[in-house]
Amino acid sequence: MNVKGITYVTTKAIITEAFGEERWNSFKAKLVEKDKYFNNMIMSITLIPVDKVIIFFDEMCREFFNNDKMQYAMFGKSGAKFVLSPDGAYKSYMLAKDLKQFVEMSMPKIWSAYFDGGTFASWFENNMVHLKITGLDVKNANFENLVMGFNQQALKLFGQKTNAKRIRSIASGDDDLYIQYTLKAS
Repeated sequence: MNVKGITYVTTKAIITEAFGEERWNSFKAKLVEKDKYFNNMIMSITLIPVDKVIIFFDEMCREFFNNDKMQYAMFGKSGAKFVLSPDGAYKSYMLAKDLKQFVEMSMPKIWSAYFDGGTFASWFENNMVHLKITGLDVKNANFENLVMGFNQQALKLFGQKTNAKRIRSIASGDDDLYIQYTLKAS
């Protein structure tokens, strides 16, 4: 499975804004030493193998966040803020008329905008958003945290604060990734 380069481009912009261009360039040089793949030009439409994206985020955790892998959820949330904002590349997905339409129509399209694999399904019922991804060949809990954080932030940007709970995990040996987001009372 591949991830669109917008993940890399967005993260570079966020990290550069937070830590500066010089620190990013230093990080990038170390990343290229570790994996020559990152010497390639990566644009928003570049397809990046998911294992390379995991290397990228693992190295960012090491370099910028004291090797705290819990930052994967933050990377997902920051990415959602960046691309779904009024100036973001995927802002049009936020134009859904209500939560049900956003969950059932927009969220699967957002997945497809980022990934070329996995089957994404999401639905809204009983004050809860259900997200299920099958056909993933990625067995990495940190990657699942990235996905969970991104979608939780997408719901927040749509006006819904949630509590997220992973029900099933491919990284733990299940056949799918299944996450429930329970809406918080306003």
